[in-house]
Amino acid sequence: MNSTHVVAEAGAAAERAAHGAGVSVRELHEPEEILAACRLLDRVWQPDPGNPLITPELMRVFAHSGSYVVGVHLDGRMAGVCLGFLASTGLHSHIAGVDGDARGRDIGYTVKLHQRAWALERDITTVTWTFDPLISRNAYFNLAKLGAVPSEYLTDFYGTMHDAVNAGTETDRLLVRWELTGEAAARAAAGAPRVVTADSPGARTVVGLDAKPDGRPAVGRRDGDTVLVRVPAQMETLRRTDPDVAREWRYALREVLGGLMEQGHAVTGFTRDGWYVIDKRQETRE
Repeated sequence: MNSTHVVAEAGAAAERAAHGAGVSVRELHEPEEILAACRLLDRVWQPDPGNPLITPELMRVFAHSGSYVVGVHLDGRMAGVCLGFLASTGLHSHIAGVDGDARGRDIGYTVKLHQRAWALERDITTVTWTFDPLISRNAYFNLAKLGAVPSEYLTDFYGTMHDAVNAGTETDRLLVRWELTGEAAARAAAGAPRVVTADSPGARTVVGLDAKPDGRPAVGRRDGDTVLVRVPAQMETLRRTDPDVAREWRYALREVLGGLMEQGHAVTGFTRDGWYVIDKRQETRE
């Protein structure tokens, strides 16, 4: 498949996703819309007033210098924002937000397909971003629905943060790479998620991290060919209701998932029911 065809297919997939979600996605440049984008991000993330996520001036510089700054428009209003900047690997997708009343419309998926088409039009073939590995729905979205691949476990990457989402928790992150011309990305654009299973011919599967009956983490074995690593389904709720248990999960996941990745083992996917699948016979892609 030649590059012109890849770009055209990516553009068509992005248009289909936007149509299905009932939204339009376009780049932002004017000061008024840049200010509206910053205000939307503040509504979503609720940062400390003295420590904004990004200023309108900086966002406008990113937009003017050729980085990825887009707004998602629904019924004539801005309902989502995404910012990515050019990096040594290609494009790094830094932050996104969707207004609460616009969630559940596949806007995140729509933005990612728009981002893929935008990047390929500019001969960029890799997008990276980070996410909290304890948030199950984000893990499934990034690794299964999009087909991105974890490349590095980052311990307390941002340090202490004071926004409503991250306050009170250490900011461990998974850095993922999305190879835009790869088979997984093409299948994602066609609506086919990456499905992983725990078993393969000759594999010895062990459970490296699971939940005890009381909901606390239980560190298990890591000596198999395939290691399964559980994360709770409702970590955001757990942070509010039992921060001590949430903190235990952070440290347990850091020890098991972070430790296996530090040893060079590959995360091959994430299952629908909340397990990271690590294949110790494959090396993590850098």
